[in-house]
Order: sequence, then C-alpha cells, then structure tokens
Amino acid sequence: MAIIITIDVMLAKRKMSVTELAKKVRITMANISVLKNGKAKAMRFSTLEAVCEALECQPGDILEYKK
Repeated sequence: MAIIITIDVMLAKRKMSVTELAKKVRITMANISVLKNGKAKAMRFSTLEAVCEALECQPGDILEYKK
C-alpha cells in the first residue's frame, strides 16, 4: 500500500514547469523533484497547501492511494 504523489499530472494539466512550481511554492527544485518522482517519504501540510494553491487544485488531485 502506498500514497503516490501525482504532481506531474497536474503540472501537465496546468501547463506549468517544475521550475515555475518551485518558485511559487518557495521550495528548491531538488525538493520538487523528490515529490514529483515519488521519492518523498513525507510531505508537510504547509507544503501540500502551497502546492495546491500554486496548482489551483485540491489535495486529492495530486495524491493517489494504491493498494
């Protein structure tokens, strides 16, 4: 079982680059890449909120539960 972060899908839908998202969320490109590539073990709620605000989406739009 795992929670998968699907930021890449929402980035494509919004036609936004990883660089632009990193600037809007105010975290490093390296940390955005960790999230985008599914390597993150955790995400702060404040980061989740900032990502959702930048992508104009809900948490459920970028988080997916896989059994």
